[in-house]
Amino acid sequence: MVEIENKNNAVLNGKYELGRQLGHGTFAKVYHARDLKTGGSVAMKIVGKEKVIRAGMMEQIKREICVMKMVRHPNIVELHEVMASKTKVYFAMELVKGGELFSKIEKGRLREDVARGYFQQLISAVDFCHSRGVYHRDLKPENLLLDEDGNLKVTDFGLSAFTDHVWQDGLLHTTCGTPAYVAPEVIGKKGYDGEKADIWSCGVILFVLLAGFLPFHDENVVAMYRKIYRGDFQCPPWFSSDARRLITKLLDPNPDCRLTISKIIESSWFKKQAPKSAMFQNPDDVISNLKCNETETLNAFHIISLSEGFDLSPLFEEKKREEKQEIKFATTKPATTVVAKIEAVAKAMKFSIKKSVDESSLRLQGNEIGRKGKLAVTADIWSVAPSLLVVEVKKSSGDTLEYKQFCNKELRPALKDIVWTSSGD
Repeated sequence: MVEIENKNNAVLNGKYELGRQLGHGTFAKVYHARDLKTGGSVAMKIVGKEKVIRAGMMEQIKREICVMKMVRHPNIVELHEVMASKTKVYFAMELVKGGELFSKIEKGRLREDVARGYFQQLISAVDFCHSRGVYHRDLKPENLLLDEDGNLKVTDFGLSAFTDHVWQDGLLHTTCGTPAYVAPEVIGKKGYDGEKADIWSCGVILFVLLAGFLPFHDENVVAMYRKIYRGDFQCPPWFSSDARRLITKLLDPNPDCRLTISKIIESSWFKKQAPKSAMFQNPDDVISNLKCNETETLNAFHIISLSEGFDLSPLFEEKKREEKQEIKFATTKPATTVVAKIEAVAKAMKFSIKKSVDESSLRLQGNEIGRKGKLAVTADIWSVAPSLLVVEVKKSSGDTLEYKQFCNKELRPALKDIVWTSSGD
């Protein structure tokens, strides 16, 4: 096995000649490669083992390999073979030359007949995955590729799950996906059905194909999640009545009322014949903010998995944390528990406490005069979902250094056991 470090024309395992680099991510680089036996082209994804192990992602890599070996379908990117050396894992994959479906949408919304063709292929691939007990869990236009003939190919099964990952309640419990495309029940942390969550994501994708923008968007991520929970969106006036009816049933926030794939296939909009060629709307109709903001390119619940449990601020506001001097965290504990924890800290520090009538806001006031007067801290609590709260703590007045010491030495340790950090399936 030859170790590759950005060297073109190196031969890998005596089977593949490596060419130019096509792209790269956090853990992998992708190269164009030639199969020396057949002369055909493949995409060679090279993953560094050390980075993956250090990030605790090895199980995810193994899962992706297992899933891709199971799901052989015309509308799913094919994994030809997997090889490994001491330091790297090599994925020889189908080379899909047409780029991301997302790049097509950036040129303008699609005609309904064109969108229907892509959606029919998407549903065919997703239905096949579900029939094999596989749930993708990160369906979005960036993970849908197009071949040279314009056929859709689903890719990136890194966040997928199997039926044997469900808990005793028959549901999945790991929060994952991409914020704007994720189903409301996934956020709620009470468990969710993988099929129904994937169908919601398909509904968001169909909306985006037809509209050129997202159904749920807000610069504040919490506000966006509230819209998702309520199913608060509006179809543009150019949607046909059949498309409007289908999307409304796909984006039903109640998963028990959401359409199944069999019902999608039976719908009048879906059954219409797909076009033979992909023709797009006028590029002048470009919706420049489709990607909205960088939070949507993140693995969804890096938002709530919180790396160290705290500090969601970069995802909620544009301003830097250093400017705002605040911390945010999520919790599945009731508001009464949060209030009690903060009150206990305040009493221990001999701070006075003022609470709003509904206890959604607390103000803590120090009694000692510091370098810039008395330190005052405000804690706001709001509900993102029935079982999920976000807590924001910030300095109202006083010295910044004293505020940081209060947070690091008193507040963070006291709240650590109620911070929500997601765990694996």
